[in-house]
Amino acid sequence: MNEVSIFEKIYDMTALGALIDQPQFLIMYALAFLLLYLGIKKGYEPLLLIPIAFGVLIANFPGGDMGVVSPDGQGMVPINGEMKNIYEMSLPEIAHDLGIMNFLYYALIKSGLLPPIIFMGVGALTDFGPMLRNLKLAIFGAGAQFGIFAVLLVACNFFDMKEAASLAIIGGADGPTAIFTTIKLAPHMLGPIAIAAYSYMALVPVIVPLVVKLTCSKKELMINMKEQDKLYPSKTEFKNMSALKIIFPIATTTVVAIIVPSAVPLVGMLMFGNLIKEVGSSTSRIFDAASNAIMNSATIFLGLCVGATMTVDAFLNWQTIGIVAGGFLAFGFSIFGGIMLAKIYNLFAKKKVNPLIGATGLSAVPMASRVANEIALKYDPRNHVLNYCMSSNVSGVIGSAVAAGILIAFLG
Repeated sequence: MNEVSIFEKIYDMTALGALIDQPQFLIMYALAFLLLYLGIKKGYEPLLLIPIAFGVLIANFPGGDMGVVSPDGQGMVPINGEMKNIYEMSLPEIAHDLGIMNFLYYALIKSGLLPPIIFMGVGALTDFGPMLRNLKLAIFGAGAQFGIFAVLLVACNFFDMKEAASLAIIGGADGPTAIFTTIKLAPHMLGPIAIAAYSYMALVPVIVPLVVKLTCSKKELMINMKEQDKLYPSKTEFKNMSALKIIFPIATTTVVAIIVPSAVPLVGMLMFGNLIKEVGSSTSRIFDAASNAIMNSATIFLGLCVGATMTVDAFLNWQTIGIVAGGFLAFGFSIFGGIMLAKIYNLFAKKKVNPLIGATGLSAVPMASRVANEIALKYDPRNHVLNYCMSSNVSGVIGSAVAAGILIAFLG
């Protein structure tokens, strides 16, 4: 072998040739670096954004075989020059022919396993106490789902109904819910929808203040909830909150299962995680597993696999641009819907509600509540609204899961 052929072999071994032929890969690297910057430097949802960003990065190195291969409408994918139905392949075959990332994706994501598992962890980390103490405020968690259905009506003019529903669910501000819904309705759109959903969740500290500034007056933002409680004290008093916290997940699962059975995979696992938390010491071991080891492991694989779906072919197209734009509108309209419901409520109620509580009817717990509390404190250093915002915030988790169940039931 002469010297020239050795250098040719070395050059062919690298990804340089493919990068020169397809400079679009550089755009994907820029996206990955941007997401890594937001996660590492800015601290925007680092537990989610960093695995997703790194998944985008490793998926777009030519020859690395780490990108998830998206099948066409018939489930066909190209393998060694021939088309095969990926749904007829065994997992070992997928791992051998398409690589480890496709194995993880089809085993954990495409099967619908990880989103409910993550919901179990979310339930274990969630305290429904603030909502149960302020049940009237839970309605704003329903009002904030407005963005989902508003964008659905618009998006159906540009996408088919299943695709439009998968796009609209981004308005629920819940990554696992968006992934679960998309897997059921439009799996070919999973990559861009998951990226959009988690990116906008990470940008809650930017988007919530923007919508609040455009829709709320200084007078409204200065409504002090503790002063309102003193003026109009609640007549409802729970004597045994511990028992109520145990009954609540059981009762909620039962009611949702009867009314919207398709929401049970998400709501049921959410409430199971919360139940093992509230039972106490007798379930402390499984609570610790659900909220730590299992939750963290699921988050790692979910992030990497979602990021790996963002290949050049899957991302750089007009459909993805439409998803990113539509997702932003869904997210913004959800915040807007919660604020407007709070404003309408104030027209008829003696006990006024700070519209920031409506703005936190999202599923982004507890970031949305923390952001809203910071906004309130800027206008009045004594106006701590965190606990009140949490009541609508945690109800938004349930609301988005139920909304997903409704969409799946009607369109799935």
